[in-house]
Amino acid sequence: MAEVIIVSSENEAGAIVADEIVRLIRANPETVLGLATGSTPLPVYEALRRRLEGVNVSRVRGFALDEYVGLDPAHPQSYRSVITREVVEPLGLAPELIRTPNGSLDGIEHAGDDYERAIVEAGGVDLQILGIGTSGHIGFNEPGSSFASLTRVKTLIEQTRHDNARFFDSVDDVPMHCITQGLGTILRARHLMLLAFGENKADAVAGAVEGPITASCPGSAIQLHPHATVVIDEAAASRLEHADYYRYAYAHKPEWQRL
Repeated sequence: MAEVIIVSSENEAGAIVADEIVRLIRANPETVLGLATGSTPLPVYEALRRRLEGVNVSRVRGFALDEYVGLDPAHPQSYRSVITREVVEPLGLAPELIRTPNGSLDGIEHAGDDYERAIVEAGGVDLQILGIGTSGHIGFNEPGSSFASLTRVKTLIEQTRHDNARFFDSVDDVPMHCITQGLGTILRARHLMLLAFGENKADAVAGAVEGPITASCPGSAIQLHPHATVVIDEAAASRLEHADYYRYAYAHKPEWQRL
């Protein structure tokens, strides 16, 4: 089962994940990171700004989870722009080593296969940062996604488009399609770190961590992974049946046992 860490604040969660990322980079300067976008991972990137001072990140590679289809990469809400603005520039990463799926309509038929090939050629993702949507989606893998799915084009459900409308002028401006790493792609990463904050994520977290393994809750795929860590605040943990056990286990975790 996943290790569940319940924290008091988003900043505490960000520090925990950032410390693990720094440890990886110090051990392997060519670490490959799986990068999530949205508001959830921002505390991680903020904590990394301070912790990476003096650390050589020139060879760190990264792969974003997803991208909108048909949105100009220069658009401020394209995930290429978001990753550049929130991750690459603040952390001093090499832009040419950080990739997002190609959402251009020109070549979209093979864009998924191209991205899969690039991840494999990089040696696979060492640590994948994940958020979870209110529908239980991870990446843009909406309910009904196959656990064996690879990077491909998906149609966004209305709930997800409404959730993301806060980043656009209106919901009508949110693209209808995306290209996303599949659940099978995500599960190949060596370590999954899923974050969630707020009561509106509580049902999705409970379904992912303690519910049945089902395509109706794509986040439940983390139960199939041998090394998954869930870092959540009290509000997001409020529907967990075994929350007291998770707190007890983390409080008594041996010092020698890493995340």
